[in-house]
Amino acid sequence: MRIVYFIMKVLLPWPLSVLFSRRALVNNPKQLHARTIYVSNHASSFMDPLVIAGLTRPSIFFMTRADVFTKITKPLFWGAQMLPIYRQLDGVDGAKKNEVIFNQCAKLLKNGRNLLIFSEGFTDDVFIRRLKPIKKGAVRIGFQSLEKINWKKKIYIQAIGCNYSDPKLMRSDLLISYADKICMNDYREQYLEDPNKTINELTKEVESLMQEQITHIKDLEIAPFHEQVMKITRKGMNAINFDKAIPLKKRWKYSQSLAIWLNNNYKDLDKLDEIQSTTETYFNRLEEISISESMIFWKKENPKGSRKSELSRFLLLLPLAIIGALHCAIPYLWTKKFTEKTMKRPVFWSSVKLFLGELTIAVFNIILLAVIYNLTAINGWFFVAYFFSIGITGPIAYIAMTHWKRYKEKGRINQMDLSSIIEQRKSLEAKLKLFLPEEFH
Repeated sequence: MRIVYFIMKVLLPWPLSVLFSRRALVNNPKQLHARTIYVSNHASSFMDPLVIAGLTRPSIFFMTRADVFTKITKPLFWGAQMLPIYRQLDGVDGAKKNEVIFNQCAKLLKNGRNLLIFSEGFTDDVFIRRLKPIKKGAVRIGFQSLEKINWKKKIYIQAIGCNYSDPKLMRSDLLISYADKICMNDYREQYLEDPNKTINELTKEVESLMQEQITHIKDLEIAPFHEQVMKITRKGMNAINFDKAIPLKKRWKYSQSLAIWLNNNYKDLDKLDEIQSTTETYFNRLEEISISESMIFWKKENPKGSRKSELSRFLLLLPLAIIGALHCAIPYLWTKKFTEKTMKRPVFWSSVKLFLGELTIAVFNIILLAVIYNLTAINGWFFVAYFFSIGITGPIAYIAMTHWKRYKEKGRINQMDLSSIIEQRKSLEAKLKLFLPEEFH
């Protein structure tokens, strides 16, 4: 395990646990080295390799776009177990360079190492619960590696699904699901007889397994409706509108089952256009008056509008939150501003903020505490312990601020007459119960 990758393995779990308040792994591999090609969806750009490296057991070498490898980044990426993969647009020598990389992949697999490939090739700018058509590269690398080692050792391929409730939202949810492994050696006879046909067929099988690990919406036209239904029923993978009593795995299954039902039936449902229009009208109205569905649900369930919970939690956390804010506010705000100004695509923001924010906060406070240490006679071990405590007080500051924002938002809601829109929501909920099968109520 290379040094940068090892550091990532050690350091990433805590910030990922701060970013994702609920996390779950399904069928997580137990072996550190398993001679496996992992094939994952690419729902959240840089975040995907971070969560797989930081939260799952296998040690992995990442196949990464060659254009991000520069003289500056190459040593860092090498230490992080990243391998460049060249595309047609990277130049005429791409095929020759890939041959060198494929030879390296074969050696890694022969020695029991693992590869991770994001076979979709790119991430949507707007988060959509779907799997884009996957490329054949992962399967091709597997068979070429078997040829290079004369089929003497077993090489596996395994589908992964990264499921985010919202990859851009702090304190959201993450579930990573692994399909069962496929032993590529079992396809030896078919491959030797017709390589291209075997590659195509196994790629389709892997794609089907990947779809089973995520929520997959086939038609993008029904994606908004799928999300809106989860908001109203509060049973799916929406990041904000959900019942906290429902386990994450159950919410994931609900999201999947709802998508499968819509995929299989939406063309034959006579009332789909009507219920879609009714649902869209309701959410458009919320947008017009700048109120979230979660606030409407809260007011419906709490007509008196009590805010004691938010206020008491804020006051309880306030002492530690002040300490956390003193140490984290400046580097956090700088990281936020720098990332959003530098990265043109918002899809990169959450992962860059996570990695850069952790580094910036650490450096800022090492310097700050070193200055204070040299100005005082306090024991150095106190500063070491205090430094690590910032990893707790910093998130507490964020959580406290969240409670304060909710307290203020609920105060604004209490000053409004929302009776008509609450009745509109009740009507929509009743119509959805008539439209959807009972399992989705």
